[in-house]
Amino acid sequence: MSAPSAPKVSERVREILVDGKIRVEIERVRPQIDAGRFPIKRIVGETVSVEADVFVDGHDAVRCVVRHRHERETACRETEMKALANDRFRGEFVVEELGRYRYTVLAWVDRFLSWRQELARRVDPEDILVAAVGGAELIAQTAARAAAPEAERLRAWADRLRRERDASKLKRLGLDEELLALVEEHPDRNLATGYVRELEVVVDRTLARCSAWYEFFPRSCGREPGAHGTFRDCEARLEYAAQLGFDIVYFPPIHPIGHVRRKGPNNALNASSGDPGSPWAIGSDEGGHMSVHPQLGTLADFRGLVAKARELGLEIALDIAYQCAPDHPYVSAHPDWFRWRPDGTVQYAENPPKKYQDIFPFHFESEDWQRLWRELENVLEFWIGEGVTIFRVDNPHTKPFPFWEWIIGAIKRAHPEVIFLAEAFTRPKVMHRLAKLGFTQSYTYFTWRNTKQEITDYFIELTQGAGREYFRPNCWPNTPDILTEYLQFGGRPAFMVRLVLAATLAASYGIYGPAFELMEHQPREPGSEEYLDSEKYQIRHWDLDLPESLRDFVKRVNQVRRENPALHADWSLRFHQTDNDALICYSKSSEAHDNVVLVVVNLDAHHTQSGWVELPLEEMALEQTRPFQAHDLLSGAHFLWQGPRNFVALDPQTAPAHIFRLRRRVRSERDFDYFM
Repeated sequence: MSAPSAPKVSERVREILVDGKIRVEIERVRPQIDAGRFPIKRIVGETVSVEADVFVDGHDAVRCVVRHRHERETACRETEMKALANDRFRGEFVVEELGRYRYTVLAWVDRFLSWRQELARRVDPEDILVAAVGGAELIAQTAARAAAPEAERLRAWADRLRRERDASKLKRLGLDEELLALVEEHPDRNLATGYVRELEVVVDRTLARCSAWYEFFPRSCGREPGAHGTFRDCEARLEYAAQLGFDIVYFPPIHPIGHVRRKGPNNALNASSGDPGSPWAIGSDEGGHMSVHPQLGTLADFRGLVAKARELGLEIALDIAYQCAPDHPYVSAHPDWFRWRPDGTVQYAENPPKKYQDIFPFHFESEDWQRLWRELENVLEFWIGEGVTIFRVDNPHTKPFPFWEWIIGAIKRAHPEVIFLAEAFTRPKVMHRLAKLGFTQSYTYFTWRNTKQEITDYFIELTQGAGREYFRPNCWPNTPDILTEYLQFGGRPAFMVRLVLAATLAASYGIYGPAFELMEHQPREPGSEEYLDSEKYQIRHWDLDLPESLRDFVKRVNQVRRENPALHADWSLRFHQTDNDALICYSKSSEAHDNVVLVVVNLDAHHTQSGWVELPLEEMALEQTRPFQAHDLLSGAHFLWQGPRNFVALDPQTAPAHIFRLRRRVRSERDFDYFM
C-alpha cells in the first residue's frame, strides 16, 4: 500500500514560506466594484478618496500610501494615507486627465515610527539610554538609503543619540519632528505589502457628471406643417435649445428608414405612401447606419449642423440603435447576422405586447459574430469622425454584456472624451451591470417615481448606495416612448413639478421636446403611455411660440442649475423632514458649503399644500440663533427664516416648487449685516 500523498499547499501559504517576515495585512480597500472587476468613475479634476484596513500583529506602527498612475504612465505617484480609527486609513489623489487611472495600496511596518512611539512612553532614564542605541542604529540605516546632504544630517543625528547621556535630552532628540520628517522621506520598504490587485477609475469630461439634454426629431423641424425638416431647418431649433439653457441636443436616428413593413401613424401596420415611418427602422436601398436620410440632407449638411451646435455651446448626441429594417443592406449582404425562423423569415423585434415588424434585431450569437462586432464598432468610429462624441444607446439590455464591455472599452481607449447614455428601462441588476461595463450615464426609474416615499428611497439608493461609484443617473420626465399617467392628468403643474424634480434631484437630466414644454399629454388610448399621434411614426409641426409654453420656466430652471455648483453633482443630496407627505424637501451643497440649494416641491398637482420643513442647520453651515435668507431662485422672492423649522405653502397653479439659495447673515468690516 502506497503512502498518502502530501496535501497541496495553498498559494497564500506559498507566499508565507517565501518570506514569512512580511506581516502587514491590507483589507477592505474602498472604493472598488466587485472585487476590482470593474472601474469606478470620476470626471477630470475630481478626487478619489481611498480607504483601507491596514494592520499588523503586535504593536508596531504601520505606514501606507495610495499608489496611482494614469494608464499611459509607467511610474506611480504616491499619496500618504492618514489613520482614521480602528486600523482604518484614508488617502486621496486627484485625477487630472481623461482615460483610466490605476490605483492600489502599499503598506509596511515602520520600524522607526514604532521605536519613536515606544520612546514617547518610556520614563525610566536607563530605559531611554538603552532605547537611544536602537534608535541610532535605525537612523544610521536610513542614512544608508539617503543621498547627500540628507545622509550626512542623518548620520550626525545618530551620532548625537549615541553620545548624549542625559535622558531628557535624548528623549527630545528622538522625538524631534524634524528628525521624523527626515526619516519618513527614506522609508524601508523591503518587507512592504501590496494590495492584491490594481484598481481602476475611468475619468470622463464634465458633461459626463452634469448635463442637460434636449431631444427633438430633426424631421419635425420643417418650416411648414407637413414638410419634412432638414438639417438646415434644425439650426433654428438648436438656437432655441441653446436659449433654453441645454448642453446637449439629442437626435433620434437620422438614417434612411426602411420601406418594407413600414409603420403608419400610431403604430399602424399599414403605411400609406406619404408616411415617413419610424426612425428606429434603420436602413433601406438609400443606405444604412453610416448614411443620413436623404430628406434631411447630406453628410456635409450634418457636419455643418455639428459646427453650428458648437458655436452655440451645444453638443449633438446621436441615437445608436443596433437593429435593421428588413431592407437594410446588411440583411442581404450578411444574412447570417440575423435570426431566421423555420418558415424562412427573419425574427422581428418584440417586447410583448408590442411588436416591431419593421425592425430586425441582430443575432449576436451567429457564427460570424466577430465580423458583426467589428462592423458595429465601425459605425461608432464613423460618427466620431463626423464630430459626434455623445451617443444615446437604444435598448442596450437586449445585446450581450461582453459586447458592450468590448466596444465601449475599445472606443474609449481611442476616444476617452466619448459619452455613452444607456437607455435601459429594465431590471435593476441589468441596468447596473451595463453601467459597470462602461456606460457613462444611465436612464433611471425616476419617470415612474411619484410619491414622496418612492422618490426619497430611490434617490437615497442612487446617491448614497454602493452603485454611486459607477451608476450616473440621468432623469427624464418624458421620452417619445413614455407619457406617464402623472403628466396625462396633472396639467401644467405636473409638468413644472417633474421638471424641477428631474433638474435638481439629478445633476444630469433631459426632456423630450417640444412635447414637454408644450405639455403634450394625450395618450393613444386609456391606460397607455404611448402618445396619441406619436412623433415616432409621423412628422409633427410644433408652434414654439404658443403663449402657454413652459419655455420660460424651463429656461429659468436651467439657469438656476448653471449658476449653482451645488446642483452639478449628486452625492451631496439630502432629504429633510416635512410634516405633510405631499411636500418633499431636499438640499444639495457644494464641497465648500458656500453654495447650498434647498428645494421644496408640492407633489400634488391639483391642490395647495402647506406644512413645516425641518432643516439640519449645522450641516448647512447655518447658525441656530441667527436668521438666514431663503432666496427663491424661481420667483426672485426673499424669505427671512430662523431656526430649523420653517413654514411653506405651495399653490400648484402659481408656484408648485421653491428652489431656494440659502444665505447666512454675516457682519461686514463696516459694521452692517448682509447675506452671503
